[in-house]
Amino acid sequence: LFVLSMAGVLLNYAADRERDVFRASKGQCKVWGSKPRYITAKYTIVDPKTGKSTQKTSLLLASGFWGMARHFQYFFELTAAYSWCFLANPLDNGVLVMFYALFLTGLLVDRSKRDTEKCQLKYGKYYDEYCELVPYKIVPGIF
Repeated sequence: LFVLSMAGVLLNYAADRERDVFRASKGQCKVWGSKPRYITAKYTIVDPKTGKSTQKTSLLLASGFWGMARHFQYFFELTAAYSWCFLANPLDNGVLVMFYALFLTGLLVDRSKRDTEKCQLKYGKYYDEYCELVPYKIVPGIF
């Protein structure tokens, strides 16, 4: 279980790093050895003081970890959390030792829902395209 938890931590780091490298290179990098798939999403921000509109662009990565699920790094966080809690042996020590993993599950599922709503408002049709490429939120093939 300890090795599984460390794998969760390392894969979480790898997923975050993959996205960071992709953003820093503006999509001009390899993801898992291939040219990345992504959506170029345009959106508008409005300065509340001046009312001036500015068009911006974001790249929504749909390759590598980010092509498997929109928040696949949450799966790795949960893998680590459940591993740590099971290491505390809930059969002998009671279900309270599972609190962290259960709380984190609720938190991350809710956050993925809020992120979806926020991105839908921000990116509109571009986010719809992204969701077609990456239909799952956290666990590929399930949710």
